[in-house]
This record gives sequence, C-alpha cells and structure tokens, in this order.
Amino acid sequence: QVQLVESGGGLVQAGGSLRLSCVTSGIIFSIRAVGWYRQAPGKQRELVATIISGGNTNYADSVKGRFTISRDNAKNTAVYLQMNSLKPEDTAVYYCNVISGPYNSWGQGTQVTVSS
Repeated sequence: QVQLVESGGGLVQAGGSLRLSCVTSGIIFSIRAVGWYRQAPGKQRELVATIISGGNTNYADSVKGRFTISRDNAKNTAVYLQMNSLKPEDTAVYYCNVISGPYNSWGQGTQVTVSS
C-alpha cells in the first residue's frame, strides 16, 4: 500500500520561505509523475508543481519563479517543494501526489499559512 507523509508546513510571514517534504513508502510500480497540489478554504484543489518521468517540471503561473519542486530518486522516493517569497494567497493545505503504475496516491496534507 502506497503511503505519502508530508511535513514542513507552518505559519510564516509574507516574504518568508518554507520547504515541504513528502516521504513515500510502498511504491512498487514505476513512478510516472510526482507533484504538489493545494486547496484553499472554499476553493478547489489546484496544481502547484509536478515532475513527470523524464524530469520535465510544470508550475502553476502563480508560483513560477518562487517555488521549486524536486525529487529524490532513491527507492523510497521523496518529493520536496521549496517555497520562497511567500504571499498570503499561498495559504492553503498542500498535498503530495504520486502516480505510479495504475495508482494515484495522495498524502494527508500539510497546512501552510502566510500572514500579511
């Protein structure tokens, strides 16, 4: 069973930085994509950043130039999201996502709150 555990969220002032981590376990199929999504109160979950197999990255326009997604390619893949120049509108629950074989797996989420 695939498990994803996020950490690194918290409260930060606008302009500050946070680094989210996602540690995975139980992955037995080849990973097709890893990513971070977020969901703010009253809004739908949205893509923040992804890495697809081959290494290509994709970012939401709202975070380009401020956030960086990276991946540790060891057997137990870890996924990171470095968030700089944070804005109040970045406040949300951030979710790790891994697509491996036929499975689309999600973590439990970590809260990021940016104060103005």
